[in-house]
Amino acid sequence: MFYPGPACVRWARVRQAGPGERWVGVRTGLCANTLWGILDPEVNVKIIIVGGVAGGMSAATRLRRLDETAEIIVFERGHYVSFANCGLPYFVGGVIRNRAELLLQTPESLGSRFALDVRIDTEVVRIDRVAQTVSVRNMLTGAESVEGYDRLVLAAGASARAGATDSPIPTHTLRTVDDVDHITAVLATVGAASAVVIGGGFIGLEAVENLVHRGVRVTLVQRGPQIFTPLDPEMAAPVLDRLRERGVDVRLGTTVTRATSIGAAEPGLVELSDGTSVPADLVIDASGVRPDLTLAEQAGLRIGQSGGVWVDDTQATSDPLIFAVGDGVEKTDAVSGAGQLVTMAGLANRHGRSVADSIAGTPEHAAPALGTGIVGIFGLTVALVGWSENRLVAASRAHRIVHTHPANHAGYYPGAEGMSIKLLIDAESDAILGAQIVGGTGVDKRIDVLAVAMAAGMSASALMRLELAYAPQYASAKDPINQLGYVADNLAQGTSVNLQWHELEAMRATGSVLVDVRSPGEFLAGSIPGAINVPLDDLRKRLGELPRVPLIVHCQVGQRGHTAARILSQHGFDVRNLDGGYRTWLAGTSSLSVSSPAERVLV
Repeated sequence: MFYPGPACVRWARVRQAGPGERWVGVRTGLCANTLWGILDPEVNVKIIIVGGVAGGMSAATRLRRLDETAEIIVFERGHYVSFANCGLPYFVGGVIRNRAELLLQTPESLGSRFALDVRIDTEVVRIDRVAQTVSVRNMLTGAESVEGYDRLVLAAGASARAGATDSPIPTHTLRTVDDVDHITAVLATVGAASAVVIGGGFIGLEAVENLVHRGVRVTLVQRGPQIFTPLDPEMAAPVLDRLRERGVDVRLGTTVTRATSIGAAEPGLVELSDGTSVPADLVIDASGVRPDLTLAEQAGLRIGQSGGVWVDDTQATSDPLIFAVGDGVEKTDAVSGAGQLVTMAGLANRHGRSVADSIAGTPEHAAPALGTGIVGIFGLTVALVGWSENRLVAASRAHRIVHTHPANHAGYYPGAEGMSIKLLIDAESDAILGAQIVGGTGVDKRIDVLAVAMAAGMSASALMRLELAYAPQYASAKDPINQLGYVADNLAQGTSVNLQWHELEAMRATGSVLVDVRSPGEFLAGSIPGAINVPLDDLRKRLGELPRVPLIVHCQVGQRGHTAARILSQHGFDVRNLDGGYRTWLAGTSSLSVSSPAERVLV
């Protein structure tokens, strides 16, 4: 049976000749007048989707919009489909009050609106690629059955790493509706609750914030020496400060070794690798996820270099009849072109739509992944895109760095909030390699502009030419994005030479002198040890006081330092500006006890 697909594409259901006779879907052009095989006039193409959350359900609904006649079955081993998993921590914290708001669709609503056959509590346990069938098990009854497919979409996602504790204390992940139900049930049975959260990544930070909102005493246990490791250390320092300001007991360089239960009326004890114990009514394990490869490996599909399921740019696996999307799938990195794992909901949804287009006959080629992400923690917004400095150093990739500390809008307009921005730039091409922003209002807007600039292939210097919306309550006439471009252009043209906070001591060890060009009041309020204070406005009159050795100048955030460097260089001095000024130096040195690039890679 022929049935129309998008554009100039049609499908046919064909009986394949030879041993093991089977029915397969074949895509044909409108002009085709013969097909190899015998057409079955009664059977339509059958598509099976494994996983019914972000990527899987995006694929299913897009497929239905493209094709009214295909048979589409979605198998979901959990009890819920199409739920708002990114909203789960906020239900725990009471920000989202109505549990029903997390349940975006049900099998019934999806069947009614999209004519999808959605089967919950049903797990696909085996793929037979030769027979083009899947074996499925009903999770409630244990009954097994077999379903054939013409196209198969794997959207199994990722699963939590092995639990960090083995004890009577309730230990949970925070990935499903069932997880949230169990966590809230535990908290409802205790009074002044205490909790241990393992892992300071996206989910861990969101769990901490929402538990504190609920009145829970929280200990955050982080294996590494800094919080939120996707950031570089000087950018992560404000996050650590904010956590401790809100009463979170943060244990860095620490792991959970054991957990014990004292009694029904008392919280348990979680023993840590630093030799201490902390009380806990529950433990939330947010230490990370790993791709769910069970089906892919059983079926003999190719696994990528990053450990995720390999797919081409149409989301097809090494079997052209099987596609894959979501957290368990390898993406192409936008900076290196290599395979990497990026577990972002936006990518899962986007690739779900793409795989539907590919199956329907109009493939959309996936763009490389930038890894754009954002998280809020007690009013602080943390956002990032692309590579970090640590990652660039580890890859031995030459780069330049820009730190700025602008306000989100005009400083003279009430309510301006500061932010710290770090831009990573290719030393040869001036391409944008990554960015990190920490601050308040306006962080989300700027990271999105930088993500678009990266996707468009803009140079860092070209940011200064962007025409961005301006009014005093929204931005400055020189937007923070434009400011990044100005600094990047100065570095590219050689107008400025900067120095990073972690390079300062090595340069001073060679005999360079540090000059603080801030006001005397700023200098007295806090300074870098060993610096001499020559305020910028006095600099031209005091040139004779400065030694003719390499100089390093700095101010609070870098702008006055740049002006000082220009004055000094035009008077014959060899000078560098400390990038990001005193503020960046202070954040960096407070976050890390090591300073060499080789050691920083381990953060």
